[in-house]
Amino acid sequence: MLTKEDLTLLQSKGISQQQIDDQLVYFEEGFPYLKLFGSASVEKGIMRLDAKEEKHFINNWESYLKGQGKVYKFVPASGAASRMFKNLFEFLDGSFDQPKTDFEINFFQHIHAFAFATALNHACLKNDAKSIDQLIETGNYKAVVKNLLSAEGLNYGTLPKGLLLFHPYSEGPRKAVVEHLVEGALYAESKDNMVNVHFTVSPEHRSFFEAEVKASAPLVEKKFGISLNISFSEQKPSTDTIAVDTSNQPFRDNGKLVFRPGGHGALIENLNDLDTDIVFVKNIDNIVPDRLKDTTVKYKKLIAGILVSLQKQIFEYLNLLESGKYNHDELLEIIHFLQHQLYTRNPETKTLEDSELAIYLMHKLNRPIRVCGMVKNAGEPGGGPFWAYNQDGTISLQILESSQIDLKDPEMKVLFEQGTHFNPVDLVCAVRNYKGQKFDLTKYVDKQTGFISLKSKNGKDLKALELPGLWNGAMSDWNTIFVEVPIETFNPVKTVNDLLRPQHQ
Repeated sequence: MLTKEDLTLLQSKGISQQQIDDQLVYFEEGFPYLKLFGSASVEKGIMRLDAKEEKHFINNWESYLKGQGKVYKFVPASGAASRMFKNLFEFLDGSFDQPKTDFEINFFQHIHAFAFATALNHACLKNDAKSIDQLIETGNYKAVVKNLLSAEGLNYGTLPKGLLLFHPYSEGPRKAVVEHLVEGALYAESKDNMVNVHFTVSPEHRSFFEAEVKASAPLVEKKFGISLNISFSEQKPSTDTIAVDTSNQPFRDNGKLVFRPGGHGALIENLNDLDTDIVFVKNIDNIVPDRLKDTTVKYKKLIAGILVSLQKQIFEYLNLLESGKYNHDELLEIIHFLQHQLYTRNPETKTLEDSELAIYLMHKLNRPIRVCGMVKNAGEPGGGPFWAYNQDGTISLQILESSQIDLKDPEMKVLFEQGTHFNPVDLVCAVRNYKGQKFDLTKYVDKQTGFISLKSKNGKDLKALELPGLWNGAMSDWNTIFVEVPIETFNPVKTVNDLLRPQHQ
C-alpha cells in the first residue's frame, strides 16, 4: 500500500503507480529466458567484408557526411571508476604494507608509465612532502595509493572513468573524455565542420565534465579544424526502479521508499532525446591513443557506410510499398532483402496474401536500424550475437547476455557455447523513418528482458531491477546487422593496470 508521501515521491520522479505495479510483478514472476535459434557466426548472420567491399562502404559514409545528415557520437560516461581500482582498494585495506600480488607488483613496477604519474607525484609531494619514488623507497606504498584514490589526492577512487588521465602524449596527458572528442573529429565531422558529441553523466560529476571540455575543446578544434558541439544529459529520475525486500515488498529506509538507477538501459530515453539522424554509441573506456586510432576510425566509417546504404534501400522499398504500385515479384524481392540483408525471418510469410505481406513488410522495414561491430571471442565478458525468437514469432539477430539465456537447458547451453564472437559495444544507429520523422525509441524496447540482482542497504538485503540493457533489450525491436571488426578496435580499460597495455601507452 502506497502512502501519501510515497505518491508525492513518485510524482517528483515522474514515475506512475502503474510503473511500480508492473515492476512489482517482475519481482514476483521474474523475467523469461529468451529462446535461441542459434549463435550468429560469419557463416550465419555476421558480415565479413573483403577489401573492395570495405572501400565501397567507407566511401558511402564519407559521401554521406558531405550531405545534410546530422550525426552524433553518444558516449555513456556516468559510471564511476571505482571498479578499476578494486585491487588497489584491497591493498589499501589489507594488513600488509608491501605489494604481494602480481597485480600490485605490476602496478608499482610500472607506476611511471601511467598517464597520471606526474599528477600523482604532485599529490604525493603536496600531501606527504615526498615523491612517489621516495615513498616507495621508504616502504610507504599505501601513501602512494591513498594519494591516487582519496579526495585529498587525485580522487580517482570516486571519479568517473571519463575524467581520468588515460594516455600520455608529448604535449601532456589526455583524459578519456577528450579522446572521444578527438575520435568524433576523425569520423563524424559533418558538412559544416561540426562534430556533435553527447555524454551521459552523473549529476555530481557534470560540472567537472563541463569544465574539462571547456578547457580541452578549443585545443581539439584548433588541431582538427572543426567546431565541437558538446552536450550532456543525466539519467532521468523517471527511469529509476523500485527496490524490494526478500519478500518482494517495497523496500523502505526510515519509512521512505528506496529507488535505484535502472542501469544503462535507462539511457534509451537520453538517446531518444537527441535531435539527430545517425548516432554512434561507444563506451567511455574503449579508446586508444592517436597513433592507433586509424583502425578504429576505418571500421567506424565502415559500419556507418553499411548503415546508410541499407537505410537508403529500406526507404526506397517503404516508399514503393506505401504507393501500392508494387507487383508480386517486387514483394518477393523485398522479403528476400528482409531475410538476407536485415536478418529477420518469419516462417508464416509463405501463407500471406500479397496485401497482408505488404503490411508485414512495412512494419518490419519501418524500424530503427543499428549496425553493430562484432569481434572474435577472446574470453572477454560481455554480450554476444545470437539468433533469437521474438515475441511475434519472428527470428532475428539480437545481442544477448548470458543471464538472458537458460544455461540449464542443454540445448540452449550448446547453442550459447557455439558462439564465436562477442559485442564490444560498437554501434551506429539510424533513428529517423523514411518520412524524416524521429522514431520514438521507447516503443521498440522488449520490457521482458530486464534483470533482477541482489544488493544491500544499511546491512539489509534488497532486490534491484535493471531495465532492459541499452544494446540488449532496449534495442530488441530494431533492424539489426552484425559486422565482423578486428579485435584491435576493442581496447577497454576494466582495471587500472589495463592502462599499461601497449595499446594504451
